[in-house]
Amino acid sequence: MSRASSHALKHPPVTAPSDNPAGAPTPFPELAVAIERERRRGRGAQSNASGRYEAEARVAFDDGWQSLEDLPPFSTSVALDTSRKVISRNDSPDIGFDRSINPYRGCEHGCVYCFARPTHAYLGLSPGLDFESKLFAKPDAPALLEKELAAPDYEARMIAIGTNTDPYQPIERERKIMRGILEVLERAGHPVGIVTKSALVTRDIDILARMAKRNLAKVALSVTTLDPKLARSMEPRASTPPKRLEAIKRLADAGIPATVMVAPVIPALNDSEIERILDAAVHAGAREASYVLLRLPLEVRDLFREWLMANYPDRYRHVFTLIRDMRGGRDYDSQWGTRMKGTGPMAWMIGRRFEIACEKLGLNKRRTKLTTDHFAKPKRSGQQLSLF
Repeated sequence: MSRASSHALKHPPVTAPSDNPAGAPTPFPELAVAIERERRRGRGAQSNASGRYEAEARVAFDDGWQSLEDLPPFSTSVALDTSRKVISRNDSPDIGFDRSINPYRGCEHGCVYCFARPTHAYLGLSPGLDFESKLFAKPDAPALLEKELAAPDYEARMIAIGTNTDPYQPIERERKIMRGILEVLERAGHPVGIVTKSALVTRDIDILARMAKRNLAKVALSVTTLDPKLARSMEPRASTPPKRLEAIKRLADAGIPATVMVAPVIPALNDSEIERILDAAVHAGAREASYVLLRLPLEVRDLFREWLMANYPDRYRHVFTLIRDMRGGRDYDSQWGTRMKGTGPMAWMIGRRFEIACEKLGLNKRRTKLTTDHFAKPKRSGQQLSLF
């Protein structure tokens, strides 16, 4: 292992391919530290650079003894998250909820564009391969939630789940933390909105259907592409596009309001599929739709660049030119009001195409509004029952 300056290794300079004269060193030094393909098979990120808060960065390199061949492949590990609270709050004007729950930290789906990747740096881990292989589960989440809902000053409003990491990622199949959370919310009559890329959500149709009858639940499936090759490369461990459409159908057939999210829209990569995705989702039973433009905050920018150069090198320059056209000349603009949809002619055109397609397909004619009328605070341990 070698040590070098944190800045040089974590934020290598990247220039466009055409700027590289013949015979000059590669303008993509980050590819030189990419993890060997066999070690990261089935993963989205190409590398595992240290988080931005680390004092030093470490990079594996071959010192001539072929020692890299002895390194094991990245395998998924799950540690326990012992947080004392499970409901997170926000005051962002860009999103339609003020509270959310994340049953897991990190996400094994491995979506290379995931805007939640930088949160792993808070744990001293890499937003790269660590984010999708070193996971943290919150087994106490259902009990903590029940306690927070029972607090005297708690006021019910819709809780969003899946807005950061996916609650139905593969480890949920055994952990069943999300199902425990839904059981608490159903007993309390509390509304919930779910976002996922996983067909595993259909496992909980029994609970969600009962909640939907009381106008307490809705589910959004993110369908980024219908191209299986692109999906496999960009979202390696998420459900396939046909499985997600099938999940929309099963949810809709059970009376659960289903939304399709075309997210993220990536110019020159999947933006041409907007209309096809919406059409397929409508035929599956979706009645609402939304979209989000690709966001590249912090480490996500370099991780996406690495992936794009490894998989679609011929599109690199064009994709980033269009991204900057929609972000005021930058790779990312975090301004409230524009970060989700972008600005400029290209962003405007994507928005109009989406709106026209929704109008033709009858999407978003009615918006599902969940109710808090059924909410009843859970009884706290030792609490005396009311006489009235």
